[in-house]
Amino acid sequence: MECVSLKLVNIGFGNCVNADRIIAIVSPESAPIKRIVQGCKEKGTLIDATHGRKSKAVILTDTDLCLLSYLQPETLKSRITGEEPEEADQ
Repeated sequence: MECVSLKLVNIGFGNCVNADRIIAIVSPESAPIKRIVQGCKEKGTLIDATHGRKSKAVILTDTDLCLLSYLQPETLKSRITGEEPEEADQ
C-alpha cells in the first residue's frame, strides 16, 4: 500500500486546497480571467472562499475547479513555497 503525502494550503478563513492540484494563481482583474470565472460559475465548478470579501486571487486547478480567495496571489505563493509572506494575512 502506497502512502500519499498531501500538502494542503490555507487559502483564507481555514479553507484549504491541495497544493499539488494548483496550476495557476492569478489576479481576477483581467478580462480573460473574468471570462474564466464566469464560465466556471455557469458550469458549477466555481468555489467562492472569500466569505463575502473582495476576490484578490483566482486559483485554477488541474481538476477544472476555479477557487476565489480574498488573499493576494503573492501571499498564496509564499504559503505554497514555504517562504516568508510578503504581506500579512488580513
